[in-house]
Amino acid sequence: MVGRSGSSFPPSAATLSGLFAASQGKNADIRDLMLAGPFWGNVDEVISDEQNFYIPTPRNYLVKDGKIVDKLSWNNEKEAWLNQQDKTPTDKYESNTWLAINDWEKPKEIKKNPWRFLAHLHPRLEQDERHVIRNHQEQGSLFLENSVQMETGTCLVYLSNTKLEPGWYRFGGEGHLVDVRCEPIGNAIASFFQQPIENNFALITPAVWGSNRLSQREPVYLEKRDQAFYEQPEPESQEKNVWKLKALFTERPIPFRYRLGGKGETKLLSRGRYAVPAGTVYVLEKPINQPWQDWDVNWFPQEGPSLKRWGFGLALPLASTGN
Repeated sequence: MVGRSGSSFPPSAATLSGLFAASQGKNADIRDLMLAGPFWGNVDEVISDEQNFYIPTPRNYLVKDGKIVDKLSWNNEKEAWLNQQDKTPTDKYESNTWLAINDWEKPKEIKKNPWRFLAHLHPRLEQDERHVIRNHQEQGSLFLENSVQMETGTCLVYLSNTKLEPGWYRFGGEGHLVDVRCEPIGNAIASFFQQPIENNFALITPAVWGSNRLSQREPVYLEKRDQAFYEQPEPESQEKNVWKLKALFTERPIPFRYRLGGKGETKLLSRGRYAVPAGTVYVLEKPINQPWQDWDVNWFPQEGPSLKRWGFGLALPLASTGN
């Protein structure tokens, strides 16, 4: 049996941007495109007037059996994440959970991934008959394919500033198709994302920080932004942290890479990077006092487009997590 090492689901916003480019043809101009995700929701709730969908749970919320059983806050004196009893929990808790965006300020129900991975064993058949290949010295007669099955009535959700015409689109390899539908962002959701980020916030999408040479856990100022700088980067002393970080609650970074395109059969790949996972909680010494969409584009690495285009580091404010 073959494992699912390296598999990635749901598709990243960078992957989805290729669908926008392909839908508009060779003359597509998507320089102003901005996306964010992935999220998911129940179809009926996504298209309803209240418009609800699910985003990653902040990692300082400790979840067990679908409920938040504890919440950690940063203690300045002890320099540790402690619960309401000023203790560090040692139990095991669930990860990769989701919280309804309408419950962000007062968390209630927690959801698990609404999808599961299924393995399918496929035979390689003779060209002229439905029989496995008899002479399989060079290649086997069977191969394994891993697929993903979503629960009935659920869908993936992405935020975008560009409309995509509804319909069926080819998305992924082997002729996979997706049914795309665009809904306007409701006023409640739009105003929610316009809240300024202060000292305490959580990422709801992965974040790639740092330069093209090094991945960081927070954004850095880069002294130069021209192409020569990226081909021959300046010494590390030219990189300066944007934030004064007091505390961070996160897990191990996740690998991130995307296709840059290219002509012919050979396609270009971006440099391999590491991303801070969604749900990471930041506590800063000084507030940012800006919503995410107003953050300086120079905080985000750039290779081809700025990674802000794909909603990296999209954050929402949290109630105080420090004392």
